[in-house]
Amino acid sequence: MTRLMLGRTLERICKGVLLLCLLHFLIMMILYFDVYSQRFDLFSRFNNGRNGSRNNVSGTGGGHHYFYYNLSRPNATLASYLVQSMQPESNQTPSPKPLPPCPENPPGLVGRLLIEFSSQMTMERVQKENPNVTEGGRYTPPDCRPRWKVAIIIPFRHRENHLKYWLHYLHPILRRQRIDYGIYIINQLGEDTFNRAKLLNVGYTEALKDAEYDCFIFSDVDLIPMDDRNLYHCYDQPRHFAIAMDKFGFRLPYAGYFGGVSGLSKKQFLKINGFPNEYWGWGGEDDDIYNRITLNGMKVSRPDVRIGRYRMIKHERDKHNEPNPQRFNKIQNTKNTMKKDGISSLTYKLVEVKKYPLYTNISVEIGKPPPRPIKG
Repeated sequence: MTRLMLGRTLERICKGVLLLCLLHFLIMMILYFDVYSQRFDLFSRFNNGRNGSRNNVSGTGGGHHYFYYNLSRPNATLASYLVQSMQPESNQTPSPKPLPPCPENPPGLVGRLLIEFSSQMTMERVQKENPNVTEGGRYTPPDCRPRWKVAIIIPFRHRENHLKYWLHYLHPILRRQRIDYGIYIINQLGEDTFNRAKLLNVGYTEALKDAEYDCFIFSDVDLIPMDDRNLYHCYDQPRHFAIAMDKFGFRLPYAGYFGGVSGLSKKQFLKINGFPNEYWGWGGEDDDIYNRITLNGMKVSRPDVRIGRYRMIKHERDKHNEPNPQRFNKIQNTKNTMKKDGISSLTYKLVEVKKYPLYTNISVEIGKPPPRPIKG
């Protein structure tokens, strides 16, 4: 009886051991096939990723470094493989971060400036003062992204001494204002009657050949801003900057005055067909421009009178720039002439473009005024 019970017990133990062995075998087979399938899947991903990086080198600026990772190692996981496989190559140059927009109110502005013209000025001095200005009078802020790309256009003839002072003061002002800008001197060759507005049209046309400007500031060479908070960029409406000159007692001479320094975006400039080409001699063209702006449904914007103050370099009136006797009649006919007289009808002869360290000089021939009708 005892032997019989012992035999049954041994039989049960053997069956239990067999069941444990079978269970262990099944578990090992499951683990084996699971690991094998993961390795096969990752191997295929490795090949696809390597081929994809070869086929798309220029699409992302560089591929990833892929590893063959043995998942049968202790503590190996799919997550740890993916982390290592996505690591950039050690010799990969990181892409630079995009620059932030330039602040609307730049922090480095000084405010009211002391402007004087008694000290002697040379181009060598101005160049030393502005080492960050590149050839052609170009500058771009290194630490932010300006909203506007600004071309500053100056009509010019025989004003070399004034130009030195203008560059001396304006380059530092524009850099503090974080302006992306280029300076273009439009030099009228010859001694025929001066035509300021036509030269400004030439400046607009030639500047666009040099860069994709979307904002244009038109400035006389003898006007210096007395406050660097008078920001030289474009606005939602055409801008008149020089609203309070010393020669007018720091007051606006009349409501429709648009002379001295003004600014228009490319869209605004084209909307008014640019500036008139037929104002030969001094006066009238700025009033015609004001009429074009208002007739096209826009308004002139201006800075605060305390900020829009300017000093003018004193000088005698230029020869061959006498007052235009026809200006008053022309101003009254702006509505009839602005469609056919402007940037769309501009003609001139480009003689020379020369880039200096502080500005680009563009010399042109613009013709001469038509003969005046004989009074009879």
